[in-house]
Amino acid sequence: MFYMPSRIFRRLMGPLFVAVVFGLLVWQTAAWVRGQAVADLIDAGRRQLELYVTHLRWQLEKYEYLPELISINRRLVDLLSGPPDPERITALNRYLEEINLVSDASDTYVMDATGLTIAASNWDSERPFVGRDFSYRPYFQEALKGRLGRYFALGTTSRKRGYYFAYPVRSEDAILGAVVIKVDMARIETQWQGRTHEILVTDPDGVVFVTSRSDWRFRTLEPLSAEARKLVLASRRYPGEDLASLPVSRREALDRQATWLTVLEEGKHGESHSRDFLMQQHQMQEAGWTVHLLSSLTETNRRVLNALAILSAGYLALVLLVLALRQRYKRRQEAARFEARARTTLKAAYDELERRVKERTVELLSANDQLTQEIEERRRAEQELRRTQHELIQAAKLATLGQMSAGINHEINQPLAAMRAYVDNTKTFLERGRLAEARWNLEQIADLVDRMAQIGTQLKTFSRKSTGHVGSVSLAVVMGRAEAIVSPRRRRVGASVEQVLSDLGLWVLADEVTLQQVLVNLLGNALQALEGLQERLVRISGELRGDKVAICIDDSGSGIAEEHIGKVFDPFFTTKEASEGLGLGLTISARIIEELGGRLSVSSSDLGGARLEILLPVAEDRSRSSSYAV
Repeated sequence: MFYMPSRIFRRLMGPLFVAVVFGLLVWQTAAWVRGQAVADLIDAGRRQLELYVTHLRWQLEKYEYLPELISINRRLVDLLSGPPDPERITALNRYLEEINLVSDASDTYVMDATGLTIAASNWDSERPFVGRDFSYRPYFQEALKGRLGRYFALGTTSRKRGYYFAYPVRSEDAILGAVVIKVDMARIETQWQGRTHEILVTDPDGVVFVTSRSDWRFRTLEPLSAEARKLVLASRRYPGEDLASLPVSRREALDRQATWLTVLEEGKHGESHSRDFLMQQHQMQEAGWTVHLLSSLTETNRRVLNALAILSAGYLALVLLVLALRQRYKRRQEAARFEARARTTLKAAYDELERRVKERTVELLSANDQLTQEIEERRRAEQELRRTQHELIQAAKLATLGQMSAGINHEINQPLAAMRAYVDNTKTFLERGRLAEARWNLEQIADLVDRMAQIGTQLKTFSRKSTGHVGSVSLAVVMGRAEAIVSPRRRRVGASVEQVLSDLGLWVLADEVTLQQVLVNLLGNALQALEGLQERLVRISGELRGDKVAICIDDSGSGIAEEHIGKVFDPFFTTKEASEGLGLGLTISARIIEELGGRLSVSSSDLGGARLEILLPVAEDRSRSSSYAV
């Protein structure tokens, strides 16, 4: 048997041991850093994806009510009920053109019961819809069944991508036709370009129809089967498109919400290269779409390489330090042969202590640097979270203004009609010399102008952003202003709002703008719960409880189910229809009250419905009032 001399064995095992340890460290470090980087990317992507989905839903929902509103137009119903009339058709074309300009929709058109387009907003364009048969479109077929039709397709006439809303036109129990609104998806796509990540929206068949990358449009994430391709072509949803799949060379599921994709791309000079993405997706059930967020993994790979570079430099420095210490120890050991045994032992102990101090110092410095980095990352994350929350609050306010628009229109139209009548009477009185009656009419007109100005001031106050200043707020004033803002909706619902204050001098510590916005949101929810009920009553009350002031909003609705009470403040949780809300109102309101040092809770009301209770600190110093002039 061959035996290797021990001296040679020790010389070979030293470098081998160093290489093995280095390899293990590199493998463990790369795996840990990559895992942390991917986890951070997944968290950031989830937040970004929720924002994109919220934005997409809002873009569609603001057009959803428009076909139903147009369908009740008397001129439209008369035209579909009787024989064709060229003058009526021309007037309807101009009316639809005006509606289309105001709503900023892509196209607006009317179809009869056979699917023939009889009037359209683009009647005066080169390729109008008038006279074209769209009866094969699913949205028209849904409208003929008495339901709101939804559909996405590439226009056969305009060649523009659009999302269609169709609503039936009724005369008593008969369906005469349908009103269709087309939303241009290219506008949404333009807003998504120039980002550090890619956004894809796919239909139920997996076809990409909205994307921040134009070369990925009308392609599929996975190859379509022959049967699926046949069905897509038969629907004429994407006429003229071959629907080829994206060149994905790798697809690895990291978890239920994230997938690793490697996509082959062509360079400027025709060369091919691969690019790694982390794909996350979110289902939009109401539209049947899937929104995908593709985050580049280039930064993740860079973090791994940087970590390995730091590890290599540190390990090399440690090896050199060990070698230097070893050489130094050997020299000292040789010199110690000529010294006393006690001095040799003392010197060795001193060297060992010095080595441990240096190692401990390096560890403490590394731990301090890591702690500093973690603190900075947390601070940035908190700033981003606060900014996103403020944007959601402002979006919720604008959504509330949109919901109140019909009532506000009614509030303004009544004074306008009255002013018109007063003006006509005043002209008659002046012609007849009846100056007293004319002066009285002018005074009534002035009062109506003040009333309309007050409505505009209330809306301006409600829509503006809060300054964030917390001070003394009069509860009676803020409750009165909130009730005034929701009064158009209250009258539309036919409900009564009762104010009960134990003390008219109650003051709370809050920001008046945000507190008023919370009360408007809660009152709006209460009024919505009363629609269609026999008894419609909302009671808003305030009372002092120790060093707190309790503000309670009770309604006589059907209340909140027991299994839903613990979920009402969760983001995007809602029991309403998809068109009536996103499930963010109570979540945002609860966070606003918490930032003001209070608490928002829900329970059952003695009126039979739900009770929402706000607890805020009582204000002792009223000199720091945050009230503003109206």
